[in-house]
Amino acid sequence: MIPTKICGITNLKDAKVSVENGASALGFIFYEKSPRAISIEKAKSISEQLSEAVSRVGVFVNHEKEFIDEAIAEIPLGMIQLHGDESPNFCNKFDLPILKALRIKNKESLSAMNDYNVAGFLLDTFSNNQYGGTGETFDWSILNGKSETPFILSGGLNSDNILDAIDSVNPVAVDVNSGVESSPGIKDLEKIKSLFKNLKNIKSTGFHFG
Repeated sequence: MIPTKICGITNLKDAKVSVENGASALGFIFYEKSPRAISIEKAKSISEQLSEAVSRVGVFVNHEKEFIDEAIAEIPLGMIQLHGDESPNFCNKFDLPILKALRIKNKESLSAMNDYNVAGFLLDTFSNNQYGGTGETFDWSILNGKSETPFILSGGLNSDNILDAIDSVNPVAVDVNSGVESSPGIKDLEKIKSLFKNLKNIKSTGFHFG
């Protein structure tokens, strides 16, 4: 199955349900302004009760390096996702693999791929008001002629559009958040089941979240 990250995990129940149904990674959002924000302490507690087989991805938005280092020290993160306005130089300051999120508005948004030396890019929908979690898709057709660097597709994905999305842009992995929620920060079991039912026949790309 294609590698899939369920992002915005805020509680153990949602984490376990996601893993049991096929998630290869879980995303913990440490951005305080997000409705899915979680503390380092709570993310650590959840992480300690999960299988080592699932990757933990820490999601940070314009955080100081010291805060990210603290999270790395407390939680066995497989990757760091930098979802703000972090510079290429800042991304090079960590030993863990980096996912750099790019908020896609138009083709010009993709030019930043040439500036970063990272493990991969997470392509999300642009918003003037927030960093991710919009629940909206972007125009996938602008990804024609995309970078050779692996990218993870995000932004408004759910069980209804996930197969079309994969067929359209051929990502190495997908990232789903609001599309499997009943409310911000609370996952919906039936939506998770439906998502992974649709993904079960999609071959793995070999990508690993860390």
